[in-house]
Amino acid sequence: MMKERNSLSEYQKEFLARIIGIPSVGGDPSEGAPYGERAREVLRAFLDEAEAKGFRTGVTGDRAGWAEFGEGDRLLGIICHLDVVPVGDGWRSDPFTLDIREDEAGREIMYARGIVDDKGPACAAFFAMLELADERLIPDDHRVRLILGTDEERTCSCIQYYAAHEEIPDFSVTPDSIFPVVYCEKGILHLKFSGENTNGLDAHGGSAVNIVPVSARCVADGRTITAEGKAAHASRPELGVNAIELLAKAMEEQGLDLSRHPVMKFVRDFDAESFTGCDASGEYGELSCNFGVLSADKNGCELELDLRIPSDADNGRVTDSLAGKASEYGLETQVTLDMPPFLKDKNSPQVRALTEIWKRHMDGFTGFKEEYRDIHAGPKVVGVGTYSRHMPNTIAFGIQAPWHTDQCHQADEHAAVTDFLQWIRMIKEFIMEAEKYL
Repeated sequence: MMKERNSLSEYQKEFLARIIGIPSVGGDPSEGAPYGERAREVLRAFLDEAEAKGFRTGVTGDRAGWAEFGEGDRLLGIICHLDVVPVGDGWRSDPFTLDIREDEAGREIMYARGIVDDKGPACAAFFAMLELADERLIPDDHRVRLILGTDEERTCSCIQYYAAHEEIPDFSVTPDSIFPVVYCEKGILHLKFSGENTNGLDAHGGSAVNIVPVSARCVADGRTITAEGKAAHASRPELGVNAIELLAKAMEEQGLDLSRHPVMKFVRDFDAESFTGCDASGEYGELSCNFGVLSADKNGCELELDLRIPSDADNGRVTDSLAGKASEYGLETQVTLDMPPFLKDKNSPQVRALTEIWKRHMDGFTGFKEEYRDIHAGPKVVGVGTYSRHMPNTIAFGIQAPWHTDQCHQADEHAAVTDFLQWIRMIKEFIMEAEKYL
């Protein structure tokens, strides 16, 4: 039996570095680039390489692209995205340079924005297809299509456009969450609270509503106050430390009268249970809340809130409850995103088959412990929103081990090389076992 590699090839390093090196944070639209020039650039770079390697490729409305191989009427899909969230603070290396360094155990670790969410998985899927082509294992009874979106982090309109205009795979996975399989994604609400700023508050914090803010700063009543937190994905705010919340607390501790600055008093008083009226049972996860962006100047104040709501709760009721509370602080409420929950049958044949792939490989991931075989064997409920909500016949499968600290939207986002190689092996098996899904 051929020994499995435990390091990247030079080609894999070069291609990863090239895709990582394009800072594809969503930008302003222009002709032929609805999500900004960088989004178009990274999609074009990826598809040019896929075409050079012999894959059929296409672009849909300048919003999404695809690369495929194989023959036949049936279509198996792998759906990833090439856009990334803003960098934020706290990085020890250039986020758009692939930095590979050893940890204390001598393992190679890759650091870069997008290495986990979601450029790394996109490249892993591409490498899996390349290896199958090199091994002459291109299927002749179905096609395999790698679909690449470019605005997942903001709107997901890229994949919505694809679904409305292109061939929809008979079954797809999106490797943009955690293993083993995600059968339930909580509802997502983004709310913007705004109001007047009559007492000269100058305050700013956060870079995106779906990131726990790392830093926040204000000038109020002649005092300058700063707060430092820790970044995390808004779906798991407990993994971070919210600098906007720290700022409100610090203002109060330093004797400032928060009633003069209602937006900060709203943050300080916020109680998730009483403010939202959420009455979920807990079977489909818990409610989570994240104040992601704060801005206050002479033109007024704005505060953006990200909520992840269990599927047995009501988004509308939560919105009404929060709007009522916000009005008590003189704040108006605007819904900027209302995404319903996503729920699949956790006992379906496809879920069972994907779970079996996970069980065969879980002990190859860094940090594995024998007790995890039982703890992390079954389908999961998560707070993230993936393309599963927007593409029929799609479910999230991976790409992080469930015992790892979530790297999505984190400073120093990273993945072990050996884990990355496991991703490739698992995607290959998914492709080779297509008859279980189609």
